[in-house]
Amino acid sequence: MAAISLRKGNTRLPPEVNRVLYVRNLPFNITSEEMYDIFGKYGAIRQIRIGTNKDTRGTAFVVYEDIYDAKTAVDHLSGFNVANRYLIVLYYQQAKMSKKFDQKKKEDEITKLQEKYGVSTKDK
Repeated sequence: MAAISLRKGNTRLPPEVNRVLYVRNLPFNITSEEMYDIFGKYGAIRQIRIGTNKDTRGTAFVVYEDIYDAKTAVDHLSGFNVANRYLIVLYYQQAKMSKKFDQKKKEDEITKLQEKYGVSTKDK
């Protein structure tokens, strides 16, 4: 009990810290059991989602039960070598992810309009 109070006592975390981690640069053939082995060392895990589509392969979301466990995992696993690939472990930030999705959606819409009206960007 004393260890928990020491760990959480008067510690202010930065605002970007949360329980959900976004992991990039994973080997494409990594299994969920291997992910639980790697990330489970730092605390109780609620959920792991591994990307399976062409666009999401090599990425995963890891959700911890406790925010301090997630912070410890980010501190220790950023740059960790798995199958000759160095992991990039970030805190999930909804605003940045939705902004990236909106940007891609706008680019696709512009491309469709250019094709529809016969406008090419090579003219510039």
